[in-house]
Amino acid sequence: MIRRKTKAKRQNRFQKWQLESLLTSFALGDLGGIAIPMKKNARRALIEVGFIIFLFYSNLLMGEFERSGWGQKKGLIWAIADVFTAANFEIAAVAALVGYVVFEFLRKRF
Repeated sequence: MIRRKTKAKRQNRFQKWQLESLLTSFALGDLGGIAIPMKKNARRALIEVGFIIFLFYSNLLMGEFERSGWGQKKGLIWAIADVFTAANFEIAAVAALVGYVVFEFLRKRF
């Protein structure tokens, strides 16, 4: 009789340890081989959208320093202030989301 209680207690402690280990791993972001597709997809989407926004802003900034741009005359600080506006960010965010959706469609299609 005593043996059963001891075995049940050990099993209960082991299950509790497994749960604590899993929760700790989840909180730290490392699940040790357990794949979470949604988390990977969200991370990839964030990286791709961020990269598209980076390309958008770098293109605008390069445009300020072409022959006809004011960037050469007024300097880099003025060009950065001219490029980073709320309107440009809205355009960049919408373009990045549309670009992400199109590339995901093409990636799954072909």
